[in-house]
Amino acid sequence: MTIVDPLDPVFAHIEANRESFIARLIDYVRHPSISAQDIGIREVAALLVDKLTALGMSAEAIPTAGHPMVLGRSPERPGQPTILLYGHYDVQPPEPLDAWISPPFEPTIRDGRIYARGVGDNKGQHFAQLLAIESLIAVHGALPCNVIVLLEGEEEIGSPQIADFTRANRERLKADLVVTSDGPLHESGLPTVTFGVRGMASFELRARTAKRDTHSGNFGGVMPNAIWTLVHLLGTMKNANGEITIEGIGDKIVAPTEAEREAARRLPLDLAAVEADLGISRLDAPADRPYFDRLMFHPTLTINGLHGGYGGPGVKTVLPAEAFAKCDIRLVEAMTPDDVLTKVEAHVRKHAPEVEFIPRGGMLPSKTDFDSPYATVLRAAILRARGVEPLLYPTMGGSLPDYVFTKILDVPAFVVPYANADEANHAPNENLKLSCFIDGIRTGAALLYQLGRSTPSTEE
Repeated sequence: MTIVDPLDPVFAHIEANRESFIARLIDYVRHPSISAQDIGIREVAALLVDKLTALGMSAEAIPTAGHPMVLGRSPERPGQPTILLYGHYDVQPPEPLDAWISPPFEPTIRDGRIYARGVGDNKGQHFAQLLAIESLIAVHGALPCNVIVLLEGEEEIGSPQIADFTRANRERLKADLVVTSDGPLHESGLPTVTFGVRGMASFELRARTAKRDTHSGNFGGVMPNAIWTLVHLLGTMKNANGEITIEGIGDKIVAPTEAEREAARRLPLDLAAVEADLGISRLDAPADRPYFDRLMFHPTLTINGLHGGYGGPGVKTVLPAEAFAKCDIRLVEAMTPDDVLTKVEAHVRKHAPEVEFIPRGGMLPSKTDFDSPYATVLRAAILRARGVEPLLYPTMGGSLPDYVFTKILDVPAFVVPYANADEANHAPNENLKLSCFIDGIRTGAALLYQLGRSTPSTEE
């Protein structure tokens, strides 16, 4: 007797509906939902509630102090594991508009890609999850596990409400694991599973040394220069060897395990291609630090902008009285924004007490154990859907609000991206390969199926 893999008819259904699914994605990304400008947010939240309800889920848009959270839940299947699928329906502003080949909210297919704002980040990726749910139900009549869908409307502005929302809705969000499909695949196109994200702390420094700018000849050497004040202060925060020298900032860092270091060493890397793409001839100091270690296991201090004085054409011999810098520090486990910002402020008070320190908040890092049994479920699902083993990333360089899952809900959280590496998210001409979108639907379906047949105590 021939045994039919239950995923085969699901994959056949996805392929048969390929053009319909693409058309529906195009219709979805036509709707702006720009959180920074409060454009279209509530309309898209309502649209998503309708989509989740059509999948047989109980769904609602839950108000917050900011933009609403969209929450959906499948009918309860007692005894089956529960997965929470997180995504965000808000998108970045599309400016500069003149850099787009086609208008950002008029989705256009060119060379096997959909071009539109938000198609990769994150609408195309969470819509692939919803179509995976739909495909499983269409073929088998029900889902193989319990599913919670949480779609946020403020991820692109730093997720300011999600921690309070998660605390207030702890029971409604109770799950065995969380999967976020956001960000890009590896540059090779290989799928990935990421176990953690770095956090972030942001701050500003403002120096005012006099009540007005002055003539650099008449007052040079007399009046303190505000830009030099900041330059010298910043120079005490990071040295030429690439070491962050803010006192105590690394005291709470949890070192990576040997398994995590080994996984980072195994990741494929074409360093020459990276350097060519960026137009650089060397990596930042320290020169001997491995490439992926830089992005996963170490904090960074970045000067996002340094402003003051005259920057126009020609010459203006001005002595600036005011300057400001914007900075961020990427955090690794178990650093916290509060602790880091406190130490930065103490450093400023010690080295340049006349400089104003303005904290701008941040986001905690997140880390899931590299030996989590749910990693086996994810790897099996990706292998079934894509035919290749995924690359394993202990941590990604950027930040997502996964800490609300690992630190508030106390469950493992993973990132399984579906978008192409050159999706140009946050930039003009954002795009998503059609093949990546379809592969995302296949992967989402395989993940739910694999979770339904495997639990951490009974995995095969």
